[in-house]
Amino acid sequence: MTNPRSTASIAGHPIHPMLVAFPIAFFVATLACDITFWRTHDPYWATTAQWVLGAGLVMAALAALAGAVDVLGEPRIRALRDVWWHAGGNVLMVVIQLVSWYLRFTEGPAAIVPTGLILSVVAVGIMLFTGWKGWQMVYRHHVGVSDEHEDVPAYREPRRTT
Repeated sequence: MTNPRSTASIAGHPIHPMLVAFPIAFFVATLACDITFWRTHDPYWATTAQWVLGAGLVMAALAALAGAVDVLGEPRIRALRDVWWHAGGNVLMVVIQLVSWYLRFTEGPAAIVPTGLILSVVAVGIMLFTGWKGWQMVYRHHVGVSDEHEDVPAYREPRRTT
């Protein structure tokens, strides 16, 4: 039987895994900026955190769109329990990050300590769980993994020229 195929792909390469690195990096960077703001009280870090958080939300929306296309386009993906834990956890995490962004937008740096910092820690914690579930989908269930095997030449030791 073939592996569950990613419906959202470019030249056979799944789009969702290409995009998820961006919100992960942005949300971890938000946490780092929040910690730095908490320790320094430098408003630069509050502003940077808000921008990085906003970029993370935009990229999370794009990644979610690609993931939703995959889920809706392949019944074998929908049948996996890990998919629903992954998707549900990510929706919860994005809602938390949306609330955090809104509080920062309306209250400014005052929204970071302790509320924004706590929300960032919770979001990154959820992201660790959903990342684990995403790993299970790829490595256990082979979602989006190509069935094709390329003929890769065997490794040869380089010739010595002494």
